Amino acid sequence: MKKPAKVLIIIGDAAETLDTLYPYYRLIEGGYEPVVAGPEKRKFQMVMHEVKPGWTITKEWEGYTIDASIAFKDIKPEQYTGIFFSGGRAPEYIRDNEDLLNVTRWFFKNNKPIASVCHGCEVPARADCIRGRRMATVAKCKFDVTSCGGIYVNEPCVIDGNLVSGRTFHDHGAYMGAWMKLLDAERDQAKVRRK
Repeated sequence: MKKPAKVLIIIGDAAETLDTLYPYYRLIEGGYEPVVAGPEKRKFQMVMHEVKPGWTITKEWEGYTIDASIAFKDIKPEQYTGIFFSGGRAPEYIRDNEDLLNVTRWFFKNNKPIASVCHGCEVPARADCIRGRRMATVAKCKFDVTSCGGIYVNEPCVIDGNLVSGRTFHDHGAYMGAWMKLLDAERDQAKVRRK
């Protein structure tokens, strides 16, 4: 039996639980092998984020844990069909990881399916990959997108070529299907190339 195509999910401590688990299980449902990647190969603590009524900032609760099966430094990007940048606070500190930045640049350069939600935009922004690209993110990350040359769009699903993005986990139902279609097309093309 042929192994399913692999797709990276980029996380770190304080990755948002729904931002991470919804794509993880959606990939399995779509016939892919989700591969969780972190700064190290270990267990990471996720969080839950929501702006509570009456609050002006995000409240954070401890969420589930998840195991990263590969460290950023060990990723061979050509082995993966696509990449997903999870949100939460994790992108604030993993965005300076040179190995992750190089992996990110590879996916953009090779026009592979890329998805991002919420703070996930901070990694491709830091990698200098979003200049002139339209991207959705949570409103407080508009500065990250525009400061790095991107075009902030306040919509639940933004498709700009191989880049699909959403604002928060509330948008999963809007943008995930579009990204899955890109992954399916990439997987089909890879099958044709192998023949």
